[in-house]
Amino acid sequence: MAMLSFERKYRVRGGTLLGGDLFDFWVGPFYVGFFGVLTIFFSFLGTALILYGASQGPTWNLWQINIAPPDLKYGLGLAPLMEGGLWQVITICAIGAFGSWALREVEICRKLGMGYHVPFAFSVAIFAYVTLVVIRPVLLGAWGHGFPYGILSHLDWVSNVGYQFLHFHYNPAHMIAVSLFFTTTFALALHGSLILSATNPGKGEVVKSPEYEDTFFRDIIGYSVGTLGIHRLGLFLALAAGFFSAVCIVISGPFWSRGWPEWWGWWLRLPIWS
Repeated sequence: MAMLSFERKYRVRGGTLLGGDLFDFWVGPFYVGFFGVLTIFFSFLGTALILYGASQGPTWNLWQINIAPPDLKYGLGLAPLMEGGLWQVITICAIGAFGSWALREVEICRKLGMGYHVPFAFSVAIFAYVTLVVIRPVLLGAWGHGFPYGILSHLDWVSNVGYQFLHFHYNPAHMIAVSLFFTTTFALALHGSLILSATNPGKGEVVKSPEYEDTFFRDIIGYSVGTLGIHRLGLFLALAAGFFSAVCIVISGPFWSRGWPEWWGWWLRLPIWS
């Protein structure tokens, strides 16, 4: 279906959460809405503040630009602008932009009369981010526990937090999250390869139908989750991976402050070994 004829089907009035007809408009093929305007505002303001912070720093090297959170001595209070206050305002802008974009997605779903799978999925990613810059720092009592905004500085933060708990890969929630990430890519790679093989047959062969696809997996592993089921499974695995990645960091510090290998002492203390 051509894009222009398709646009007439989804360019319907209404479905807005705020702003009504005032913001119920499109720019080209893109729906704007009140939350679209809000997203643009927070995005431009946050980006401008990052550029301002970079201008006050020692370098314009993209890899080394760093907007650090406040020192731990400031606790959960407001810090001076160049001593972490900039990080705090940028964080507010980021949360505002991400949240507004999710609500804009909700409005689009309402217009199309579809479920809220897309904004819900995006909300899990927002939750993971908020866990790092709000929930965990609040539980630890200082904004300084958030990660810095910068490429190399962010990677250094990840490395330092990992070594702080000796072997972070012993974190049980981290194990679950990594397993789910790998399972997601594996499951959707199997799905994608099956679709490509079915819709790109050899010379002289016909395009295969979903019945062939189901039969293939029933022959290989004894079960086919189906064409709709594989997308539901992929969504569940991806969201679960994002959720447990947030869990793995929020329990590191607020609820467990020692090395993660020590946590597994309960396994050695089970009665079965004695």
